Amino acid sequence: MVNTDTAARRALPSVDRLLGSPAVAALLAAWGRSRVTTILRLALEAERERLAQPDAGAYDETRFLQRCAAMLERGSAPSLKPVFNLTGTVLHTNLGRAVMPESAAKAVYAAMTRPVNLEFDLDGGARGERDSHVERWLRELTGGEKAVAVNNNAAAVYLVLNTLGLKREVLVSRGELIEIGGAFRIPDIMSRAGVKLVEVGTTNRTHLKDFAEAITPRTAAIMKVHTSNYVVQGFTATVPESELAKLAHEHNLPFLVDLGSGSLINLEDYGIPHERTPRETLADGADVVTFSGDKLLGGPQAGLIVGKKDLMARIAKNPMKRSLRLDKMTLTALDAVLRLYLHPEKLRGELPALRLLTRERDEIAAQAARVQPAMAAALGEQWTVQIADCKSQIGSGALPVDSMPSCGLAITPAGKKGNLNKLAAALRALPVPVIGHIRDGALVLDLRCLDHEDEFVSQLKNLKT
Repeated sequence: MVNTDTAARRALPSVDRLLGSPAVAALLAAWGRSRVTTILRLALEAERERLAQPDAGAYDETRFLQRCAAMLERGSAPSLKPVFNLTGTVLHTNLGRAVMPESAAKAVYAAMTRPVNLEFDLDGGARGERDSHVERWLRELTGGEKAVAVNNNAAAVYLVLNTLGLKREVLVSRGELIEIGGAFRIPDIMSRAGVKLVEVGTTNRTHLKDFAEAITPRTAAIMKVHTSNYVVQGFTATVPESELAKLAHEHNLPFLVDLGSGSLINLEDYGIPHERTPRETLADGADVVTFSGDKLLGGPQAGLIVGKKDLMARIAKNPMKRSLRLDKMTLTALDAVLRLYLHPEKLRGELPALRLLTRERDEIAAQAARVQPAMAAALGEQWTVQIADCKSQIGSGALPVDSMPSCGLAITPAGKKGNLNKLAAALRALPVPVIGHIRDGALVLDLRCLDHEDEFVSQLKNLKT
């Protein structure tokens, strides 16, 4: 007697038969023969495994092809997609950090769809230098004599150290040996750059004499690293940049400063605690300053280096520069963002990062009042949705102990059945995923970064809890 499960599996259609059926024609037109063939094979294998299970239902070709269509849709969708960042962290590293201004997006589109003079001098008709498109703005905005741009700030630090300190020693305060996201550490960068780290002082207190006593004939530079993602408080002492610069120059050493976040403006003018700027740092005697493009600056991911012309010329000629250089899209976006800073009176309105950082609590509370009814209706009686005060943070290591008053929605179970982790997963499964955070028994959606409010509300009808 023939096993019915075996017979059912043998009765499944072949890939060739399915490809020739009228029902698959639409899939072929939409996705192409190669992709459809791959999915049909995978789906048929899954169907064979299903039919081998006890009490498996019969093969249904209509449902089978519907599953294939869904597999094609899911498998071909981009994995990188827009989300609603309602975490309360404005410059969220995992969510892409700074949102680009519309002017940058338009400029990048033009650069992507047309040839551009990336490395071509239109005046002289000869080969040009790609950094020249942003160097003029960086010199004007920071006071640096020359500028170089690479793909992120870690690369900027690496390139500077590899150029100016290779096989020699660089002095850094022990309290500034930071670790950034992904267990990426300053000592590791220095080691890879071919530099020997010399730790100076102690974790909480470092004095000028500590640096002076550590200088030897093998010293290549003195370096200061901005502790952007933590603060040492209590019985502490640090050496002012101007004093370190003076000491370095007395010994004919370059003074290097890594600012990390890299704001180009006085944030206090916008109600945000002050963060050292490259201009201030260069004015205090730094010879080379490194900072990020996608943090407080509000631009694309980039590592920016500004400083003295002779040192910068050496950095620009390092063979590793080619490995770390920016592509045309990033340079175009960076150019567009830097040009916004030339008109500071309009900056808040045109630079999304600054606009989101400076939103008033009352404005956010009014938005919370508008969206709360829609969220409550979408969730039903199983959940309680309340307007709640929040504390937003800048993120990406900038001003780690400072927060900004904000407002949002706090969602809690109305009974014992509500599962916050499942609710968070359901919000992430929406067409435009919603990312919040669970805290103190509630799923909190901080609305500081809620743009596209109508889109947010309209998709709540798709929420499945």
